[in-house]
Amino acid sequence: MPALAREVGGDDTAGRLVRPFTLTGGRTRPSRADFTLITTVTAVDPPPERAPRPQPEQAQILRRCARPIAVAELAAHLDLPVSVVAIMLSDLLEAGLITVHPPHPVTPRTPDLDLLQKVRDGLGRL
Repeated sequence: MPALAREVGGDDTAGRLVRPFTLTGGRTRPSRADFTLITTVTAVDPPPERAPRPQPEQAQILRRCARPIAVAELAAHLDLPVSVVAIMLSDLLEAGLITVHPPHPVTPRTPDLDLLQKVRDGLGRL
């Protein structure tokens, strides 16, 4: 059973489960397009004074985001679909409780032939 379901009232012995649509209020898409699998999120510390009190599920996300964490990694820890986590993160971002760090763009450059040679040699020794 997902850790998130247990924390919000699920009981392993009873088999109850918090369904993803209840966590998102029935929404199927985030209100923002800020979140990719490798987007990093971090909880704001201290939270803004006027921020709404987070729901129990959001509080668990905020604890996991005490240090920067990728969206995909967060979803894996919570045992929830990435789409559900992205919707919940959108809510937290709009409440000012997290910051979002998009992935750094990769600039094309010529490959380091010396490094590639070392990798090839190392693989050959395996």
